[in-house]
Amino acid sequence: MTRLPDMMTRIEAALGQPGAASSDFDLNPGTVLPDNRTLREAAVLILLSDLDGVPSVYLTKRASGLKHHPGQIAFPGGKLDQGDTSLQAAALREAREEIALPEGAAQVLGQLPPHETVTSFTVTPFVARLERSFTPVVEAGEVAEVFCVPLTHLMDPANYSIEGRRWRGATRQYYTVPFGPYYIWGATASMLRTLAQRVAT
Repeated sequence: MTRLPDMMTRIEAALGQPGAASSDFDLNPGTVLPDNRTLREAAVLILLSDLDGVPSVYLTKRASGLKHHPGQIAFPGGKLDQGDTSLQAAALREAREEIALPEGAAQVLGQLPPHETVTSFTVTPFVARLERSFTPVVEAGEVAEVFCVPLTHLMDPANYSIEGRRWRGATRQYYTVPFGPYYIWGATASMLRTLAQRVAT
């Protein structure tokens, strides 16, 4: 069994590697983006824990009534607000609001390059380790469910595949990494795959 301390060593080393930003359009090179498009800043928290001795990642299922990505699997996180002192602060604040992560309960280990989404956000993922246990409580207006996925599943590049669907009149391709009843795809899968590839090298 892979223990969290062993995986943490590999992940921390991976976070120190240089890397380019990613995008929802990486698998769709024919997409023409306007030069004057406005991107809004956002941040998410890739929260790692040793749940029952199994290294895991916390993920959420977004509420069905949300404007952006309703019902999709996501990390705790959201857009940068005026009161946030940094993108890291925004990621931690959103985790407190969405799943009741207590202040000081997680140690941020580093960050991955930003990821541009089709909804015009540039999202910076912060990787953090849970330092003490807590009981997640969802913010019902934003989150329908919070759950954990084993880190070994998400850190295996072989578990990722490319699928496609029609979007705005064209076929859009994206990464997926399904787990049980959860269909993890799009930006979330892409950011996880970035981390998995770094850990594997």
